[in-house]
Amino acid sequence: MNLYRAVRQILAESDCTAKQIGATWLWGQWQANELDAGTDFETPIDLAGIPDRPLLAPANSMPRRQLNGPENHAALIHALAHIEFNAINLALDAVQRFPGLPIDFYADWLQVAAEEAYHFSLLRDHLRSLGKDYGDFPAHAGLWEMAERTAHDPLARMALVPRLLEARGLDVTPDIQRKLRGYGDTAGADILDIILLDEIVHVAAGDRWFRYLCAQRGLQSEIAFQTLLASPGVPWPRQPFNEKARLAAGFSAAELAILDRGKNPANSDTHIANHSCPRIPGRA
Repeated sequence: MNLYRAVRQILAESDCTAKQIGATWLWGQWQANELDAGTDFETPIDLAGIPDRPLLAPANSMPRRQLNGPENHAALIHALAHIEFNAINLALDAVQRFPGLPIDFYADWLQVAAEEAYHFSLLRDHLRSLGKDYGDFPAHAGLWEMAERTAHDPLARMALVPRLLEARGLDVTPDIQRKLRGYGDTAGADILDIILLDEIVHVAAGDRWFRYLCAQRGLQSEIAFQTLLASPGVPWPRQPFNEKARLAAGFSAAELAILDRGKNPANSDTHIANHSCPRIPGRA
């Protein structure tokens, strides 16, 4: 079975349960050597399938939820489930979009997709235990928007999805866990224990392939990352940082020190050619 065709079929699936099951199935098929990642690479699809609900809104229009009642509690769990659902799409898109990479690249992101599907199922089940379901609250499409903006280059994708957006999850999860436990939701906090450990590995996969691509192009990885962060519309990482988790995921101590200072070195390294480490185009 052609790997890329099978992945595109699951990526295009709009039913969230079918996508969750499909991502798990893909990883099982890969482990059983039933998927062929040869040269039969077709044009990637540009739109991931999404369900009719939740309704999607701009990220800056989403309310900041205070954990002060059942409705906001459920809304928080829903927001976390939405992140994990999008993460399935992001991992599958990396497999179907970027040809010619080592076979381990595709194995890594198939495994990530399956683990994100597991995370989604845990959070969705927990949300149902609160009397709600996925789709009952509005959500934003910020993660997929970054996927669209980095579709032209795997180096940019690895830098700005796993190493930027997903690494942010490493930073904020401990505080969310403290709030959930303070609210009495031990089960939700325990789910995030599972997710945090897995997400360190997922960010590490992005870090590993980012550094691989930098080495291929003769780029210094820390400078390349900063250059991409300086692209228009790309958010600079915010404090506080979960330094222990970020170090475990592959960030260097020097890199964390630069991020911690909030240094934004736009155009600071002129030897990085545009074709090797492109700026991310701003939104029109």
